[in-house]
Amino acid sequence: MQNYLDRILCSRVYDVVTESPLEVAPSLSLRMGNTLLLKREDTQSVFSFKLRGAYNKMAQLTSAQLACGVITASAGNHAQGVAFSAQKLACKATIVMPVTTPHIKVEAVARRGAKIILHGDSYSDAYLHALELEQELGLTFVHPYDDPDVIAGQGTVGMEILRQHGQPIHAIFVPVGGGGLISGVAAYVKAVRPEIKIIGVQPIESDAMSRSIEAGRRITLDYVGLFADGVAVKQVGQETFRLCHKLVDEIILVDTDAICAAIKDVFEDARASLEPAGALAIAGAKRYVERENIRGDTMVAIASGANMNFDRLRFIAERAELGEKREAILAVTIPETPGSFRKFCSLLGERNITEFNYRYANPREAHVFVGVQIKEQSEIVELVSRLEKNNLLTLDFTDNEMAKLHVRHMVGGHAPNLQDEILFRFEFPERPGALMNFLNNMSYGWNISLFHYRNHGADYGRVLVGIQVPHHDKAPLRNFLDSLGYRYWDESDNPAYKQFLG
Repeated sequence: MQNYLDRILCSRVYDVVTESPLEVAPSLSLRMGNTLLLKREDTQSVFSFKLRGAYNKMAQLTSAQLACGVITASAGNHAQGVAFSAQKLACKATIVMPVTTPHIKVEAVARRGAKIILHGDSYSDAYLHALELEQELGLTFVHPYDDPDVIAGQGTVGMEILRQHGQPIHAIFVPVGGGGLISGVAAYVKAVRPEIKIIGVQPIESDAMSRSIEAGRRITLDYVGLFADGVAVKQVGQETFRLCHKLVDEIILVDTDAICAAIKDVFEDARASLEPAGALAIAGAKRYVERENIRGDTMVAIASGANMNFDRLRFIAERAELGEKREAILAVTIPETPGSFRKFCSLLGERNITEFNYRYANPREAHVFVGVQIKEQSEIVELVSRLEKNNLLTLDFTDNEMAKLHVRHMVGGHAPNLQDEILFRFEFPERPGALMNFLNNMSYGWNISLFHYRNHGADYGRVLVGIQVPHHDKAPLRNFLDSLGYRYWDESDNPAYKQFLG
């Protein structure tokens, strides 16, 4: 520990990085009942802490080593750190990246002038190829985590935290991939303030460090999840395992939904969009506080990176409510009779509906797939009980991964023997009661044969409705639609409807 303390104190990182802010997350702190401080490493010039370790390593290479050039393997953030450092030190850099690396990271590395080689599906695949090229081309390998100089560079994050906050800290939460950041932070903090807990956070599908510590030896995973690509490591380093096994208090595992919820939390508090690996520590802090039921303490979570493709935001937004346990996903069977849909909606009460999928199935019954906003988990049990007491068979799919990923987007299809259906697209006001206002004003003799709604976070909800209306009721239908005051469009001749739903 003394060796690492000296290395951290003498680190060269401040040639290229700034001391990142340590900021209170006000809304999260209030909800958690503790003060949560975010160490904003996403504000660095490469939007990640990785520049610290990369530059500290490369700044200590000899002139001959720099002249030959460096090589590394990385899922993205370390690659940017090496490329940036190579520019600063005027040396050539070759970066081997998994083919699954987000495009935003590949482009960022290319802009720094590094040579990019895409190889393999994970960091481990890229790493093995980079080692082959190191020997073949006579380059110096800059390891993303398993190197004392890299670890020391990352350790300056811990040094800054203690300098910025001299008050008591209960725990520091650190994202863990190969272990470089948590090793450096733990080495410094445990040497200076050993009472502070160091808690690592990993995705359930990329838990190499957690399994290794539990087994007492390094474990190699057969598979790693790629959602949090920045920590998708099959095997941790030898030195990082040694340090973590000795210094880290525990490793917490979180799932994809919890990570998405943490990304949303940080956006709401700091207007910053973290990448999945960058939000790991926040997700872990939330889980720890919930598990331990502690109040009034101070926690620090390292927001480690913000290199995320824009097209991931849609998925993250959908899953965030589930991760925060603020949405219930239910499948409900209702009778295929006029009025049953209205009765079902009334049983949901004043809750906001996040999604509604329904398609006529047969003359006897219909299946509804619905997302409902809730405040706490106990509401799910109460809601299911209420629906079943009213003879509506209900299944809770809130924790069903296939339902959340696929089924919710596939409910529908052609309806056999369906007559007199007219399809309308509506803009409902995004407020409680808009749906019931629609149903209560609709004729009791008309049957809803299709209903689809998804919350898009706008002032208006986009709704698709199929209604079975006899030809002689066309005039009353138009009167009903015009009196509602909702914007609508007749989509009965839409080719997409005819092809897939009509």
